[in-house]
Amino acid sequence: MNKNEEIVARFYTAFQQLNWQTMNNCYAEDIVFFDPAFGLLKGEEVKNMWEMLCTNAKDFSLSFSNIKSLDEEYIICDWVATYTFSKTGRPVVNRIRANMRIANGLIIEHSDAFSLHKWSSQALGFSGWLLGWNRFFQRRIQNNARKNLLRFIEKKQSI
Repeated sequence: MNKNEEIVARFYTAFQQLNWQTMNNCYAEDIVFFDPAFGLLKGEEVKNMWEMLCTNAKDFSLSFSNIKSLDEEYIICDWVATYTFSKTGRPVVNRIRANMRIANGLIIEHSDAFSLHKWSSQALGFSGWLLGWNRFFQRRIQNNARKNLLRFIEKKQSI
């Protein structure tokens, strides 16, 4: 395993332990993140997202595999998160492909690819199955995720 692959392994090992501090230490200050649920996040937004997800996790487990270097900067990895979605109490098994770019020993870009339709079918039930393919509905999921993140950040700052 090369150094960049070790960084990715450290990130996901910390995630398995819900250790958002170690996860965030793997990121550059100006990290850029994208996934179908949150959309585009930058810097502290990304770090706060992981803190929020880790501190609110219910019945959480994670596995990761297939860490591969594509070149001297880009790494891919497969991971599976299993948890209970807090809003509905429904079980979710989310299969994700991570794409990361690493520079100077830190992750500078991170995108997670997964089917938002499959996720919403599990997390939201029938309405997610019926409408989860729809861009308007997907936008609503993103807006709700962002609102939750902003509430989390505001609450943290008020303490």
